[in-house]
Parts: sequence; C-alpha cells; structure tokens
Amino acid sequence: MFEFDQYLGFLAFAIIVLIGFWLMLFLAAIVPYWIGGAVKEMLDEKKEKKRLEKENA
Repeated sequence: MFEFDQYLGFLAFAIIVLIGFWLMLFLAAIVPYWIGGAVKEMLDEKKEKKRLEKENA
C-alpha cells in the first residue's frame, strides 16, 4: 500500500503534468490563432490607410 508521502508525490507529479498539458494546448492552439488575427488586422489597417491616401491624393 502507498504511504502518505508517496501519495503526495504522485499528486504533485499529476498536477505538474496536467498544468504542462494545458499550457501546451494553450500555446499550440490559441496563441497562433491570436497572432494570426493580429497580423490580419494590421494588414487590413495598412490596406485601408493606403486606400484613404489614394482617395485624398
């Protein structure tokens, strides 16, 4: 049977693994989506600025 110290060690290990898993999932899925949206928005703003400069010239 497990002793209490071994149970705490296993619990700490499981928590660290789960935190790592969810952090990896966040970094692999959400961050690229966020960066891609920011780049698209920046390009749209530049396109709009050029269009406005062309109309005013």
